[in-house]
Amino acid sequence: MKISAKEVQNVAELARLELDEALTAKLADQIGSILNYVDTLKKVDTTGVPPTNHALSLSNAFREDVVVPSPGTDKALANAPLKENGCFVVPKIVG
Repeated sequence: MKISAKEVQNVAELARLELDEALTAKLADQIGSILNYVDTLKKVDTTGVPPTNHALSLSNAFREDVVVPSPGTDKALANAPLKENGCFVVPKIVG
């Protein structure tokens, strides 16, 4: 399946990526190759093969919830580089 440079550039704009013409052309070619391979896989006869969501059978890794006492504020803040009024002090990110 052929992907145009315009389609790659459109997706790049949606993702807020700036791509030069050379990279756009290279990505269009690579994405086209990937889609061609997927088309090849569609031709494989999967009659009688049950659908799966994972190649290996996995068992659930959950554990039982166990109630444990809290370490307490002093212990939780013991290695904090900055603390104030029983809280972690972190840099402001949102203006």
